[in-house]
Formats: sequence, C-alpha cells, structure tokens
Amino acid sequence: MTTRTPEETATAAEPLRALLWDALLAGDEYAAADLLFAALDDGLSAEEALLDVIGPLQAEVGLGWAANRLTVVQEHAATAMNDRLIAALAHRSPPPGEGRGRIAVACVEGEWHALPARLLAVTLRLRGWRVDFLGAQAPTPHLIAHLHQTGPDLVALSSSIPTRLPTAHAAITACQAAGVPVLAGGAAFGADGRYARLLGADGWAPDARAAAEVAAGGLGVPSGAVPHEPVDDLPHLADQEYTLVSRGRTRLVRETVEGLADRFPAMRGYTERQRERTAEDIAHIVDFLATALYVDDDALFTAFLTWTAGILDARGVPARSLTPALELLGDPLRDFPRATRLLGRGRAALATLTGG
Repeated sequence: MTTRTPEETATAAEPLRALLWDALLAGDEYAAADLLFAALDDGLSAEEALLDVIGPLQAEVGLGWAANRLTVVQEHAATAMNDRLIAALAHRSPPPGEGRGRIAVACVEGEWHALPARLLAVTLRLRGWRVDFLGAQAPTPHLIAHLHQTGPDLVALSSSIPTRLPTAHAAITACQAAGVPVLAGGAAFGADGRYARLLGADGWAPDARAAAEVAAGGLGVPSGAVPHEPVDDLPHLADQEYTLVSRGRTRLVRETVEGLADRFPAMRGYTERQRERTAEDIAHIVDFLATALYVDDDALFTAFLTWTAGILDARGVPARSLTPALELLGDPLRDFPRATRLLGRGRAALATLTGG
C-alpha cells in the first residue's frame, strides 16, 4: 500500500468533501453517512476521514458563518451533523487497544466548541489509547476529581476561544498540581502555541495528528507540580488591571452602550434586537480586552477587533462603529496604562482597515 503524506491525502479527499458539503447544506445526514462509509470501503482510513474530511469541512462551516454565507441555524445544524458523523465513524471502527495508556480529553470550563476535542479523542482511540472524553465545558473541580479517580497519563485540554485563557490557566495549574501533565490545543492557545507556553502547559500541538504524536512521545513529569498562583507565571498581573476590568465588565458594557448613541448617531435608529446585538459585541470587546491584559499581548486584542470588523462588514454594519466604542471604553480606563495602550492599538488597527 502506498503511504501518502497528509497533504496528499487532503488533496485526494477534496471530491468527497465537496459531496459531503452539499449533503450538509441539504441537511441530508443519511446521504452524508453513505458517502463517508463508501469512502471507507474504498480504502480511506478512519483517521483520514476524521482529519482530512470532517475536520476541514467543519472549518469551512465556520468560515461560511463568518462570511455570512450560512445562518447561525445552518451553522449549528451542520456542526451537529458532523458530530454525529464522528460518532458513527467511531462506532464503526475497531475497539481501541489497552496497551498505550489512558488520556483524558476535555474542553476548558466555559468552552462549548467541543468538536475539535472530539476529533482528537477519536484519533487517540484509533491509535490504541484508552480515552476519557469529557466533552464541552468541563468544570475544573470536576476535571480534577476525575483525574484523581482515574489516574490518566496526561490530560489534553482544548479551547477555541481566547477569552477562556484565564480559565485554562487555572485548569492547567490544577491538573499539574494533581500530578498529571497537560497537553494544550485549540485556536485559543495561538497558531504557534504561544499562550500554551505562557500559561505553563507541558506540551502543545496545532492539530489532532500532532497531538497524537506528542502523546506517543510522552510528556514526563508535569512542570508545574508545585502549587502556585497565576501571578507567579504572569508577573504583570500584579498591577490588578485584569482583575479590575473583568470585575467591572457589566458596568463598562452598560456605560459604553449608553454613550454610544451620541458618538454614533446611526444607532438611534436601531431596533431593540440591534441594540441587544450591539451590547453583545461590546461585551465581547471587554472580554477580549481583559484577556489581552491577562496575557499582556496587544496582538490578541487587535486580531479580535480586525476579525470583528470583518464579521460586521459581511453583515452590512460599518466597521467604523467600533471606534467610538473603544473611545468610550477608554474614558473610565484612563488610569490603566496597559488598557489604555491596548485600546490605542485597537483604534490604530481599525483606522488601517477603514482608512480613517
């Protein structure tokens, strides 16, 4: 049998992905399953089906929503179908062996995007691991209780949304204190794993294949086994800016929404639903501001703002509407040097996009 590289496999899988995409959009789960199982019968491996077909399909679903080509309902329906395809694929595959060890796979508390973690869990099972898949939004105390009860060789923590990084930090520290090394993965930790390293994870992987390879090599004794506080890893937290911004979130959002109508007159004609969406957008801005303060990284905040500008533009909302919101947020935070710097960098990034 000829061994193909992952790139060659991904290219070969393109026709199947196109057919599955049509089935997903049509909501035809049975047709999708038939296509997938026929490909398996023709020689596609279960791991290739997971990582070269379903994984890229799910990424395309996310891009379709961001570009306003798919509604939220369509995105949710397609994601649910992909999740069921993964389950069907897992049950069709041979049972895992018992010789490689045990791994707990979980999403950090507050993280509801479970499909990447599910892809990893099934991949690890296919490679012979005993896997405890703990699903989305695993509360840290319950995760630690599970580790004490089962004694896995490592825990794989997944997070897609950067605003979960403070919670991920607490989970990493708690797992290590329980004597279990942590492998971090997911978009929240950065494309290069910078936040996984910053928060003290014992390992990081950009995708499920790489994670399985890291697991096979072992992570050894957890690096953070001695109990410690977040400020021990992140000395900049001593200035309390993160704590004060995160605790003042509700007030910051309310005051910004109240002042926005004067700074952005078009908002006066908004419907109640549009006002609610505006408040949600400002809440996300505050959350990302707080997270950028936590990790002390300007790029995290500016990347979120430019991404949000693209989302708004795809929905016919001018990106320049974000600038007055940043200005209003700056007023109560004028005595916070790092927050002021972040807001200034955010305004500059938006000015580059909008030409203003």
